[in-house]
Amino acid sequence: MSKDILDLAGIGIGPFNLSVAALLDQHPTVKAAFFDSKPGFDWHPGMQLPGARLQTSCLKDLVTGADPCNPHSFLNYLVQRRRFYAFLSAERTAISRREFADYLSWVASRLPSLQFGHGVESVCFEDGLFRLDFRHGSDPVYSRNLCIGTGIRPHIPPACEALAPERSLHCIHLMDRARDFSGKHVAVIGGGQSGAEVMLGLLDGLWGQPASIRWFSRRPNFEPLDETPFTNLYFSPQYVDTFQGLPEQRRRDLVHYQKLASDGISPDTLQALYQRLYEHPLEHPGRPEPELLPGRSLYAVTDNAPMSLLTRNRLDDQFEEFRADQLLLCTGFEHGLPDCLTPIKPKLRLDSTGRPHLHRAFNLDWDGPADRSIYAVNQGRFSHGIADSQLSLTSWRSAVIVNHLLGREQYPVGEDAVPVRWDSRGTRENPVIRDIPHKKAHAGIESI
Repeated sequence: MSKDILDLAGIGIGPFNLSVAALLDQHPTVKAAFFDSKPGFDWHPGMQLPGARLQTSCLKDLVTGADPCNPHSFLNYLVQRRRFYAFLSAERTAISRREFADYLSWVASRLPSLQFGHGVESVCFEDGLFRLDFRHGSDPVYSRNLCIGTGIRPHIPPACEALAPERSLHCIHLMDRARDFSGKHVAVIGGGQSGAEVMLGLLDGLWGQPASIRWFSRRPNFEPLDETPFTNLYFSPQYVDTFQGLPEQRRRDLVHYQKLASDGISPDTLQALYQRLYEHPLEHPGRPEPELLPGRSLYAVTDNAPMSLLTRNRLDDQFEEFRADQLLLCTGFEHGLPDCLTPIKPKLRLDSTGRPHLHRAFNLDWDGPADRSIYAVNQGRFSHGIADSQLSLTSWRSAVIVNHLLGREQYPVGEDAVPVRWDSRGTRENPVIRDIPHKKAHAGIESI
């Protein structure tokens, strides 16, 4: 491996850092390398359930939104795979997760900047450079800038932390190997898209025929993803720019309020699931019907055989007890900085929850030289909004990072012409009112 000083070292190779690498591949004067401990690229293989589809457009790929002529686009993937006309004839509104995973692997196979089998052990900052040390004795690498893209970790509810992983299985591992839940009492925990897809798999007998199926969700109902046009503008550069300038507590409140814009269940998945439930008593006479239990918090789980689940009904505040042999956790993921950054963590400005403060270009606020940046992808949910952890603005975010790295606007990242104006920009005809001196006038404006 070259000992030359890199302009950018990427830690982790998932879709988001892969996007940065794909854009930088068109800039041979930039010395960049991306490192990952995995032997090769994969994208959540344990979640590639049959029929599972993306919740975003295939045009929101790694590069198209920033550089539509880039050879690493999804459209070029279709052409090179000889699937373009077949894809058009399929008339799909959303592509399968497996096809998108194949696209990502295709891009990864074309990028010489990716270094697999190189797990970063630690990162320190010395003599104006970041030094990356590796786990298996490779020579250290020096870089002027970093891009952190180490991904997300499965969230395990506190009540399940002491359980054996095979009895309390997170859905990210569900398809890692063949599994058989025949004759078992299965409980699905989590009422989002993954929970709905796992329910469909159980109802279709993907892992045998369970003795019973229960689906628990903290949400008051099994609620749809809001894919309407104005809600989709939350995933626009214009909104992200406005959001990024708001006070921290207001940003956190908005992320909570906008939950179903990014974390609901696709309407077609809900319809398919309801139809399966409707047909279940006719197709499986004599078997217990699946039980759907929204509005339940998982309070405690006893580690015996079978397990005892204690839940609290959030509607009537009553406790209930259920039995289960197998828990399938569809409980989402946690974000966090990787352990390899521990040596430089004292230099980072973190908020009260331990998350880093990010500037507009997704660069961390840190105690270091102004010409040295630590970029972070998938760390800005509370700084840049709900779009940050989604695929929707992947190419735009990468373009912002690359522009900042290059010191010029190589890619257009300005505001789209959208019909909604989020911020208060005063004009001569419509000035911004900075102060309302009288309470009566203030009440009048609030009532409009």
